[in-house]
Amino acid sequence: MDHNTSMISDRSPLVRLWRVGFALLCIVAVVVQMQKSPNIAHFFSFFTIQSNIIGAVILLYGGLVIPAKTRVWDLIRGGATIYLMLTGVIYNLLLVDISEELQTTIPWVNHVLHIVMPLVMVIDFLLIPLVHRLQFRQTIVWSLYPLAYFAYSLIRGPIVDWYPYPFLDPRENGYPQVFVFSLIVLVCFLATSWLLAATNNWRLDRTEPAR
Repeated sequence: MDHNTSMISDRSPLVRLWRVGFALLCIVAVVVQMQKSPNIAHFFSFFTIQSNIIGAVILLYGGLVIPAKTRVWDLIRGGATIYLMLTGVIYNLLLVDISEELQTTIPWVNHVLHIVMPLVMVIDFLLIPLVHRLQFRQTIVWSLYPLAYFAYSLIRGPIVDWYPYPFLDPRENGYPQVFVFSLIVLVCFLATSWLLAATNNWRLDRTEPAR
């Protein structure tokens, strides 16, 4: 039974205002930083920028339109959440000291893209659970975008002699280290996907009425 009785609804005016407000903040942050970027193609090749754009689009759509309660929408929303979680975790663990190289040189923009938006997406996900239960095999689809991004970065890198992140750059430590690190990230990503799905299912079990 796919029935969500959560006290917080995505139809709530406050929820819709929350979503639109943070979506617009994110869009402004990206546009402001883009104007300072020395290379637009490089700028839009950062996972940070791409994941924030995805998150902003999902928040904006969820705030302006009441989405159909489908599994597809649940998977899209869950994907946007985990992509920004990945952005926040990797930045704060590995990249916090190289904002200049990441082309997020404006302090408030850097804060919005790497801290605020990941937290906003997680809070939104926790407060307004997905409508349907998720099985782990369904969430594997979330890994397709990071895998495509990995391939894109390694194919584009030698062509333009530039890589978006140090751990994707094989010029210093070779491809084996890049692949090992990427495999570790993938395993952590899949584990987090399972945790996100399990958390959502637990919330649905708690809010589902007795039958």
